[in-house]
Amino acid sequence: MNTLYYGDNLEILRKYIRDESVDLIYLDPPFNSQRAYNVIFQDKTGKSPTAQIQAFEDTWYWTEETQAAFDEIMTGKYRSELKEMMNAFRQFMGTTNLMAYLTMMAIRLVEMHRVLKMTGSLYLHCDPTASHYLKILLDQVFGLENFRNEIVWKRTTSSSSKAIAVRFGSDHDLVFFYSKSRRHQFNQQYVPFDEEYVKRRFTGVDERGRYKDAQLKTYSEGTMEQLKKEDRLIVTRGGKYRYKMYLDEVKGVPLDDVWTDVFPVNAVAKERLGYPTQKPVALLERIIQASSNDGDVVLDPFCGCGTAIAAAEKLGRKWLGIDITHLAISLIKKRIKDHFPDAKFEVVGEPKSVEDAEELFKQSAFQFESWAVSLVGGQPYKSTGGGDTGMDGFLYFKDFEGKFHRIVIEVKGGAYQPKDIRALARVLEREEAPLGLLIALKSPTKGMLTEAAALGKWTMPVSGKKYRRLQVVTIQELFDGKKPELPDTSETLKKAKRVLREQDKNHNLF
Repeated sequence: MNTLYYGDNLEILRKYIRDESVDLIYLDPPFNSQRAYNVIFQDKTGKSPTAQIQAFEDTWYWTEETQAAFDEIMTGKYRSELKEMMNAFRQFMGTTNLMAYLTMMAIRLVEMHRVLKMTGSLYLHCDPTASHYLKILLDQVFGLENFRNEIVWKRTTSSSSKAIAVRFGSDHDLVFFYSKSRRHQFNQQYVPFDEEYVKRRFTGVDERGRYKDAQLKTYSEGTMEQLKKEDRLIVTRGGKYRYKMYLDEVKGVPLDDVWTDVFPVNAVAKERLGYPTQKPVALLERIIQASSNDGDVVLDPFCGCGTAIAAAEKLGRKWLGIDITHLAISLIKKRIKDHFPDAKFEVVGEPKSVEDAEELFKQSAFQFESWAVSLVGGQPYKSTGGGDTGMDGFLYFKDFEGKFHRIVIEVKGGAYQPKDIRALARVLEREEAPLGLLIALKSPTKGMLTEAAALGKWTMPVSGKKYRRLQVVTIQELFDGKKPELPDTSETLKKAKRVLREQDKNHNLF
């Protein structure tokens, strides 16, 4: 079954993914750019600047975990070539951030090689920051003989003036294509002829369309009769036979390893979800179509906002996605449901009980808050300064005059008191938010409910409907299906447009 996993992809790969069970792996791992990447959420009320929450920090450090991974590579049952290379890297890099990055990538790539079928392939997406080291690493994990391509994707049409002032502009990413063996699945892809070529070569036009005269390499009496019947036979002045090759019969130009025709997800792109490093669906569709067939299994171990997963679902592939943040998991769940309302998939690693939620809170208060906000379809929030602003997320709704309002969400994983209710009330005043929602692991006391009730109700303009200004809901209540009484908040997160699967396009849907 299609499955989305929350957790460290190394642990997920080892625990859940069987040997030689995957046909295609696409990974777009952090590039070691030494930057923090944020998901951008628009404040729909227009009162505040654009909100951001950190999706991931693209900086790696040498830690005890890194040392353990390096030791495992050096002492475990790994290719001797990999051990020698990693040892050489360590000797001249030391325990730098780059060495930490390569170590954590190496041990994961070994697991990805394990789960690939012998006919499978891997595409690793990166930029020039560490691409030269990653290629050496891939050579040792997959074998030099299984390198297929270094694909250059022109991801932008312009570079910043600052960059150009000191060097040539940087406008491309790299995608390394490796197979597990020479028996790998590959379907040749084509790009359309350019207009000048079509005008120059396809000079003939009839009622069927544009054509060029093509050479008849071999032909029989039956072939000639069929061409005559279809009015496709051409007799030259010299008495030789040629035939009409129509433009719509020609696949185009075989795709090479420089891709300039797939455009990035820019600020105004319809598919833009606000996730940093989001890749265009067309890029993933091309990779999936080239190296897998209908029903094959596609794995993305760093799935981010789920572009590879969405493309796999559209193209009729089975899929597995892994990410280490609940922010990404919640975005992907919503994206798939928006694109394909009837899609069936399982989520592994999300809390399924209050006990699970308590364990997540112990592991990471931040991940717990992000997950809890997603239970009500909210937009998570963290202040850029890192301080506690009394807000962990937002919901948005429109009144009958078309004006957006905010609902402030606060999440409590530990103990809370009546004073916390009063504090949230002050946040509502500060943010000019008419409604507030407190999501808690523990049940509220009678005093807390009294404090919340004392805030009274807010009246929706025009309709006159009243809503309690502050509501408290527990995780258990949300598990049980209880929902807070709120206006329609469906416009909180950007809705991805519905998409038809390829097999659906081939059937009469009307």
